[in-house]
Amino acid sequence: MRFPEPTFTDSGVFVALEGGEGAGKSTQSQLLASWLTDRGYGVLLTREPGGTPVGTALRGIVLDPATGALSSRTEALLYAADKAEHVDTIVLPALADGQVVVTDRYIDSTLAYQGAGRALVPEELEAVALWATGNLRPHLTVLLDVDPAIGHTRFEGQDRIEAEPLEFHRRVRQSFLDLALRDPEHYVVLDGRAPIDDIQQSIRKRLEPWLTQASS
Repeated sequence: MRFPEPTFTDSGVFVALEGGEGAGKSTQSQLLASWLTDRGYGVLLTREPGGTPVGTALRGIVLDPATGALSSRTEALLYAADKAEHVDTIVLPALADGQVVVTDRYIDSTLAYQGAGRALVPEELEAVALWATGNLRPHLTVLLDVDPAIGHTRFEGQDRIEAEPLEFHRRVRQSFLDLALRDPEHYVVLDGRAPIDDIQQSIRKRLEPWLTQASS
């Protein structure tokens, strides 16, 4: 299957933080957004699923343990619907306004969790995800890599996805790493076990060229 060339918007800067459970994405996203705001950038901090009212409803379906078992394709399509609404109504308008968009999860999470985790056909799933997002790619994807056996010790309680067996999460982790290898120019892989401040400094350093390019 041949995919269209990736689209990297000429307006604003798009950053995605990815990784398995307990990798520290939310913490690093918030720190990055605060740093950018302090430097005078317009910033949109958002997440998937749940960055829109529709996404919040979909998040409840896919993550609530009370939902129970879902068809893998149903689950993937719910995530795709969240992404379509998120990109069209939140992400693209913010980028068009010249903002820096920082999202906690994006396409890679679908490819890793529903692709490798649920064992759907990767090419078919990628085609759906790219169509849902209009092929919009982040300028930079930050992958926070943590062994699932460690990540699962970092939170209390489990949603539908977190409750999956360890082997599921190991497949997810490997998928994230494989995706990063495909496009090193637009990815940075960081050890999620490192001190929080060290991780944040590495993210800022890697992001700086994109900020400079956008403002030039």
